[in-house]
Amino acid sequence: MLILVAALLLMGVVMGSVAHAPLPLTLLAAVVIGVWLVVFAVRERHSRRRHTSAG
Repeated sequence: MLILVAALLLMGVVMGSVAHAPLPLTLLAAVVIGVWLVVFAVRERHSRRRHTSAG
């Protein structure tokens, strides 16, 4: 939960600085955040499947 709060705080800082950052840097940050979210979702789905099939 603490990691989620830290990620949201970091996202807030990044979103606040988007107005001052160049477009390529903004797009790179968006891609990095998107990839992180996809990896997180895949890991969560894999973890839930393993727990439901074992139980």
